[in-house]
Amino acid sequence: MPSKQTINPASLPKPSGFAHGTKVGDTIYLAGQTALDKDMNIVPGGIVEQFRQAFSNVLTTLREAGGEPGDLVDVTIFLTDVEDYLANGREIGRIWREMAGNDYPAMAGIGISRLWQPEALIEIKGVAVIGSGAGAG
Repeated sequence: MPSKQTINPASLPKPSGFAHGTKVGDTIYLAGQTALDKDMNIVPGGIVEQFRQAFSNVLTTLREAGGEPGDLVDVTIFLTDVEDYLANGREIGRIWREMAGNDYPAMAGIGISRLWQPEALIEIKGVAVIGSGAGAG
């Protein structure tokens, strides 16, 4: 059985009661990330900027574990305002492509009433398999 490794990048806020990521073999389970910056504040600017920060936090953990954006196989996005996300979908898609390329994993968007931090509009979690991405041989 592969060993389990906890992944907590120093550049992200120190987790309390959870791990930013857990790696088992070549699979990385990425904890839900809101738009917290290094000072533990939700970034201002609405859904687009919160998407950028939350996804950046996910990718930081992924890279710390030895993965790349193309290794993502499953992403779940929790939203407090689905209509706001849809209205900004073109810009959010552009940011995704800028940060992770043109390949998309299996995804789900789920509308919810609120997140842990009241000012958070979005939370993103995922699963990656190292070596599964574009260019993997």
